[in-house]
Amino acid sequence: QKQSFFLPLFSEFGNSESKMGWSSWLFFLLFFVIHSHQPLLSSPLASPSSPLCHPTESSALLQFSNSFSIIQNVDYHLYDWPNIIMYPKTVSWKNGTDCCSWHGVSCDRISGHVIGLDLSSSCLRGPLHSNNTLFSLRHLRSLILDFNDFCGSPVPTELGSFANLKRLSLDNANFGGYVPVELSHLSKLSHLTISSTIICAGGPWCSIHYLEFDTHAFKRMLQNLTCLRELSLIYLDMSGVELVTSLMNVSSSLMVLDLNRCHLQGKFPENFFRLPNLQYLDLFGISNDLIGSLPTFNWSSPLEYLDLSRTGISIDLSYLCTSAKSLQTLSLRNCRFRGSYPALTPKLTQLVQLTFLDLSENNFEGQIPMNSLNLQQLIYLSLSENNFVGQIPEISITNSTQIPLPVQLKSLDLSSNMLSGSIPSWIYSLPFLKELFLTGNQLTGPIKEFESRSLENLDLGGNNLNGQNIPRSIFEQDNLEQLDLSSCNLSGVLELKKFSKFKNLWLLDLSSNSFSLSLNSYGDYNPFPRLMHLGLASCNMTAFPYFLRSFERLDTINISHNQIRGKIPKWLWHEGTRWLSYLDLSHNFLSHIDQIPWNNLEYLDIRSNVLQGHLPIVPPSLRTVFISNNHLSGEIPSLYCECSELEILDFSNNSFSGNIPSCLGNQLSLSVLDLQMNKLSGTIPDMFENLTQLRSLHLKSNQLEGLLPRSLRNCESLEVLDVGNNKINDTFPQWLEDLPMLKVLVLKSNRFHGPVRKPKAKSPFQKLHIMDLSHNEFNGHLPANHFESFIAMMEGEEDKNFTVIGEQYYQDSVVVVIKDFDIVLEKIISIFRMIDFSRNKFEGEIPGSIGMLKSLKGMNLSRNKLTSTIPSSLSNLTNLEWLDLSSNELVGEIPWQMTNLTQLAFLNLSDNKLVGPIPHGKQFDTFSNDSYCGNLGLCGFPLSQSCSNEEVQQEGDHDEEHTDGIFDWVIVMMGYGCGTVIGISVGYMVLFSTRFDYWLANRVGGGRGRRMLACFMRGRRGSN
Repeated sequence: QKQSFFLPLFSEFGNSESKMGWSSWLFFLLFFVIHSHQPLLSSPLASPSSPLCHPTESSALLQFSNSFSIIQNVDYHLYDWPNIIMYPKTVSWKNGTDCCSWHGVSCDRISGHVIGLDLSSSCLRGPLHSNNTLFSLRHLRSLILDFNDFCGSPVPTELGSFANLKRLSLDNANFGGYVPVELSHLSKLSHLTISSTIICAGGPWCSIHYLEFDTHAFKRMLQNLTCLRELSLIYLDMSGVELVTSLMNVSSSLMVLDLNRCHLQGKFPENFFRLPNLQYLDLFGISNDLIGSLPTFNWSSPLEYLDLSRTGISIDLSYLCTSAKSLQTLSLRNCRFRGSYPALTPKLTQLVQLTFLDLSENNFEGQIPMNSLNLQQLIYLSLSENNFVGQIPEISITNSTQIPLPVQLKSLDLSSNMLSGSIPSWIYSLPFLKELFLTGNQLTGPIKEFESRSLENLDLGGNNLNGQNIPRSIFEQDNLEQLDLSSCNLSGVLELKKFSKFKNLWLLDLSSNSFSLSLNSYGDYNPFPRLMHLGLASCNMTAFPYFLRSFERLDTINISHNQIRGKIPKWLWHEGTRWLSYLDLSHNFLSHIDQIPWNNLEYLDIRSNVLQGHLPIVPPSLRTVFISNNHLSGEIPSLYCECSELEILDFSNNSFSGNIPSCLGNQLSLSVLDLQMNKLSGTIPDMFENLTQLRSLHLKSNQLEGLLPRSLRNCESLEVLDVGNNKINDTFPQWLEDLPMLKVLVLKSNRFHGPVRKPKAKSPFQKLHIMDLSHNEFNGHLPANHFESFIAMMEGEEDKNFTVIGEQYYQDSVVVVIKDFDIVLEKIISIFRMIDFSRNKFEGEIPGSIGMLKSLKGMNLSRNKLTSTIPSSLSNLTNLEWLDLSSNELVGEIPWQMTNLTQLAFLNLSDNKLVGPIPHGKQFDTFSNDSYCGNLGLCGFPLSQSCSNEEVQQEGDHDEEHTDGIFDWVIVMMGYGCGTVIGISVGYMVLFSTRFDYWLANRVGGGRGRRMLACFMRGRRGSN
């Protein structure tokens, strides 16, 4: 996670007293300097005339302190909030001393009453009960309890009894339940901060202990708190709050409203933006469920801070820039801009006070328009995760380009675009640069020397950079905290000890480069005392780095794709790895793992090793487990059912036997279950009733039998169901037709039988992309009614976003058949559509409704008993790339309209009863004899039998055209079943902005393979 130097000022959970902008900060600083000679309220020693603390209040404070324990291990707070210093203030409170001198206590200089209590970050732990002596301090004006642990206890309603309270802050204090309506009794309150608690416990998966706010309490609070100036409600669950009515009576004196990540929904009232004193507004959302629009006329705003990120609020960027010229911070990440193609308006230059600009995660295109940005004052700029292309514009240091050099810039994020060319020289020359994020582009050239010596975060990973050595200036960055040079094509010899000078380094990723890594022995010396994330994947290592034994706080280790052999050494099981939550040892040569000892481990990837024996013992904390592509055997133990938060379980391509444990049905968070290509037997347990989160189920290539479990109908999130190559004996699962998300259904090579009956649902299988019923015993007519409902296969329903079916860590694959070859789709691209009903007993006609499926890429109806003519509606399948109707009893002529299938790369009509001339022109001129053999009545090219009437003219004008297909084929060998077959990993290289697609073909092997791919020869040849 990228951490900005702005965190103390712009932190979403900051404990600063005001968020009113730079002018207010300067005012407070000036006030402090002028009055710094005056005695402090909390120190009676500074003024001999100050009264002592009242005994009753002193006693109440001591009893309050004794009601809590002191957190001894504050690691989880230090991890989550590295800028927060934890200190047990109440430990210094002693009976018999003046409580006005105690840490965190402030007293009135005249009356001696306790008027302020600041116990933020005081390591307190325990519930805050309603009878606590805290509530006897009736003169309190300020109460700050931030960053303590009140153990999920409710926010006490007694807080509403502090009649004089002006400031209340409960930030990250681990309260639970609802925010009480009694807080609306605090009529003098001017500052209120409440947040839910986020605890990461040393791992990337954080838990949020949500506080909730309902409409009644929120509305009452805004109505009654007429003195309110600053309201910060952060990470609360306010999804049930009706905003329009609640915000109607908000005080016009409100200066700060922070509702960051509060799950806001519904419409945000436009008039709220017109509040005359509003300077700070943060509505950072979760899922764009908050809608509305900024004013578009007659609006002049004093706003200095505006964050509408991840909301659905409609924004006219040009009008915003002319109406809110006082903006210093503008964050519009993943927003909704007016217009189809939003652009960076030149009016951004009117924001002359702007220092912080975040426009990431939008759809901005073209080159980065530097002349549209007011760069002179900018300190933070993020344009990441857009669609910018071309080179990063060069800015002349002499300003001859009239684009000012952003000399104040401290943080620059251009990551995850499509930028090319070299990194421009002006970036290296920025004198105060602290953060540079350029990862995930196509940048080239060497990494040059940086002028700045203040770099803290440098991320250049995932580019095409090159160079013999890492620049010397990088090793001179004494404050470096994050360094990611992964996948940068760096070469040479690299000594890891060079990085040991970075005492603040918490992330180091050098994965996937070409250098040789020199791992010097450090003994028991820890070269990286604060390192939490270590990435050394693809670094040509042959053993575990010995210095791992010295780490104190490792959270993430990725040393995959190396040549490490043997076992995990026991010295790695030391105390310093107890926080380990992410471990990737995949693609090595590990042979034995008996136990995974880390009790906080949540992600484990040991796939593609040579592991033997039984499954290792694992901790119950695991969420994601990859153990595929090994040589493990035995039964799947039930101990994996004890992982109560399990989301992904992949045991595929091993030799596991026995039954599938039915207790896996208790894993309510399970999203992926992949047990394919093992030796599992018995029936599939009827265990899916509560697995509503299950997205992908792969059970193919086992020895499973019996019925398909009916409880699968409850898996409303299911996208992929693959039970191919088993012994399942059942009828067609009509009861799956209502699953709203199902995209892939593979029942191939089982013992399914009977007809595919007329659907009962109104729109069955409407999102289906792939349907494979091949090699079963289905009979009756082809399901014409189903074809009419396959909406996702019809024209206009094709996904243009070029996505992959799957998720961050797991992407689905499937095997399809083209001319008897098993083709492995390593990634199922969203634009891929196919049906395969081959090797069954379907009879009768090919229904004309099949011509409605205009997004189909492939169709196989071979080896059935179809007896009709070929319907001319097949010519509507203009995206079709392979068609196999062989080995049926089809009659009549081949429709001449099929020459319109200009994408068709493979055609097999052999072994039917077709007659008449073979159509010619376009793709039909590329097919060989094998496409038509076994049809004694056919004549014409390419057959040797000529037609009796050589002057037969086919209707229409068949001009020679050629439009290449869209596959990028990569030949791979894969172990499958009992033998080795040829697989093809299919990926798409689609450029939607042009009319050009690309065939990238290799020969599959053998005569049939050469014939199958003959038509590819017109396209561009490539190699893996």
